[in-house]
Amino acid sequence: MLDVQDQRLLAQLQKDSRQSNQELADRVGMSPSACWRRVDLLEKSGVIARYTVLVDRARAGFGMSAIIHVSLDRHDEKFVTQFVSRVKQRPEVLECFATTGDADYHLRVVVSDMTAYNRFLDEFMFKLPGIRHIRTNVVLKEIKYETALPL
Repeated sequence: MLDVQDQRLLAQLQKDSRQSNQELADRVGMSPSACWRRVDLLEKSGVIARYTVLVDRARAGFGMSAIIHVSLDRHDEKFVTQFVSRVKQRPEVLECFATTGDADYHLRVVVSDMTAYNRFLDEFMFKLPGIRHIRTNVVLKEIKYETALPL
């Protein structure tokens, strides 16, 4: 479990992971050496999994987002393993969740436009073995998009 200091560090790093150790220490009220040690422990323990860049998808040319609901025809290990492995390889798939309910998997996909989405379906999704049903919800607009945990 994270203590209050770790939560404050993580909250600041989620806002700006490029800030210097000195800036981070100042913002959370710690000495720079104590701040560095705590961040180092958070990294080594895996709490901080990686540092990354948040890209404005529309400005980068990815103007269409969709949520794809996938139901598998068969749930044996061969088809599940193959589905998961191939989905992980596709850069259009930003997230994939195994879920309960009507669909077995939910994928969040981004592409440039509807033509690219149809190509993604035709050349990839519809060729995957063991899929019973695919349903798409096109994202009209993002109301709330958070990449940070509520610390």
